[in-house]
Amino acid sequence: MDILGVFHNPVLISALAAWALAQILKLPIEYFRSRTWNWALLLHAGGMPSSHSALVTATAHAIGLFEGFDSPAFALAVTLAMIVIYDATGIRRQAGKHAKIINAMVKDILEGHALRSQEHLREVLGHSPLEALVGFLLGLGIAQLTYALWP
Repeated sequence: MDILGVFHNPVLISALAAWALAQILKLPIEYFRSRTWNWALLLHAGGMPSSHSALVTATAHAIGLFEGFDSPAFALAVTLAMIVIYDATGIRRQAGKHAKIINAMVKDILEGHALRSQEHLREVLGHSPLEALVGFLLGLGIAQLTYALWP
């Protein structure tokens, strides 16, 4: 088994490049929104653009480009991408909304009582449809670029 063979896998390179670029882009996008640098975004889920959407879209598109859009691997990658994007915009988004409500309830309770807790649940677990769309487009673009530049 050639461990360095992963560097010769254009599908994996496309996927990882799309994921990394999406994570990095979160920094300036958040800075322009809030005027503060949040370096933790490099390692956290949620935010603009969706790195989950970018990762699975780049994987599926690169498989289509390199292996064929009629291949079973492409069909599998598309179905996996659909599940991940649905989860990112649906279930995880709702979990984030619940965390926001719970945090507001805890704050209300704490303001009326002597209890003081500094711990808060993460509120940005999922993605808005726009965040998922931008991640999707980023994944398409990175896979297309890898295909165009691959020797």
